[in-house]
Amino acid sequence: MHRREQAGDVSDDAPPELPAGVSTDEVQHASDGAGPLFHRRYAALVREPRLSPEALIARVAEDLNAVTPTSFAVFQKVEGDDGEMRVGDEYVVRMAAPWDGPVRVVHRTPRSFRFATLDGHLEAGQIEFRAAPAPEGLRFEIESWARSGDRLSNLLYHKLRMAKEIQLHMWTSFLERVVKASGGRLTGGIDIHTRRVEDRAGEA
Repeated sequence: MHRREQAGDVSDDAPPELPAGVSTDEVQHASDGAGPLFHRRYAALVREPRLSPEALIARVAEDLNAVTPTSFAVFQKVEGDDGEMRVGDEYVVRMAAPWDGPVRVVHRTPRSFRFATLDGHLEAGQIEFRAAPAPEGLRFEIESWARSGDRLSNLLYHKLRMAKEIQLHMWTSFLERVVKASGGRLTGGIDIHTRRVEDRAGEA
């Protein structure tokens, strides 16, 4: 793993606007949260994949648990049809301890999907999963824009670092499983880039 962390700025690191027509009921916007805003990108370069970016995203979206380290979390679909993913579908991410995280699909393309967190989630914000062609094969990224959902979550995540380390291992393991599902091999390790926007800017 290659980890970098630097100071961010709300003008560059704020989450994207929710697409028009997407329900905002129960959505936890990043501005609703507590503590710093973290803009984080996990990236893996896949050499010689057997699947195209579109086919890989389709496979991941079809069954999230096939690439999720289920010792950390399990995705339970509570709205929408099994075996596919559409805007408006909802999941609950079942995690160890009382940290279940409800999310809604707010954006979907052939090469990506994005969740927004809902009331009760440990975090407030959005997270996107995407694949794109690369000279070596393809690049898979997980990009998130989030603050802690409340002050207690901020204590666990930022002050005690417990949830932060759990999250780190979950998404790096997720990427390793995505690489395996692609039929290719990981090249150059996993890159983790974090930009941190302090409290006052994160509330802008």
